[in-house]
Amino acid sequence: MDHAPSSTQTLTRQHHRRLRDLYRSAGWPSQDMLEVELLAAGQIERVRSGEGHETLRVTDAGIATLARVFASNKAARSPHEELVQRVALEMTRGGRLAWRGLMLRVALPKALLLGEEPAPQPESPGLALDDDAGPLPKAPGHAWCMAMPDVFSIRRTSVEAYAEPVVHEIKVSRADLLGDLKKPAKRAAYLGMAGACWYVLGQDAKGRSVGAPDEVPVECGVMLVEGDVLKVAREAPRRAVAQLPFHVWMALAKAGPAVREEDRVQARW
Repeated sequence: MDHAPSSTQTLTRQHHRRLRDLYRSAGWPSQDMLEVELLAAGQIERVRSGEGHETLRVTDAGIATLARVFASNKAARSPHEELVQRVALEMTRGGRLAWRGLMLRVALPKALLLGEEPAPQPESPGLALDDDAGPLPKAPGHAWCMAMPDVFSIRRTSVEAYAEPVVHEIKVSRADLLGDLKKPAKRAAYLGMAGACWYVLGQDAKGRSVGAPDEVPVECGVMLVEGDVLKVAREAPRRAVAQLPFHVWMALAKAGPAVREEDRVQARW
């Protein structure tokens, strides 16, 4: 027989999300079993107004639960994950929709994939999603390359031509940066799926930047982490991207942005 979680039992992520939602909202009840379990666990309480309307309020025990979850989530994130999330949040605050870890296919010259020629500047994105079912056309002499940018974002707009897809690649390790710079095909893939590509260079344990702007190829922009600020060290060259394929839009919708509208202010929870 199922039992409601007591105040000493571990609540699930669903309980935590509902607690966050109630803490941020006016407290209107949903009257479902998740709410019942939170009430029984003493995480929320019912409040009746003078007009007779009933709302829900997070109790002190619920606040303590939210604080523990926040601390646990923050401690569990690696420096790379922390910076990826930070960049995604900054893109969202700047009026963009951001995705994390989206796996994409890009058509690149076979010679480039074999390391036989330098990375070209793509004229248009040859973009496809990894889970796309049907065969996708590619130019002669090209092959599909898998790419998974740390952050992929587009402008929040109703005009497709203004979407301006952008890729951000996050580096918090000197060794990772140097290894990445030896992969021209990877950069070409990023430039093939977006109108601009940025390298975001974090800091090591001693607070030093993991790289210098002049180490990053000129076809990419550079951002540096300086305390709580993301500083633009070199602008990324931009090119127009008229449209993204329809199946890409569908996949973006299915994946959902990394930072949703209701999480814009408190995405760190």
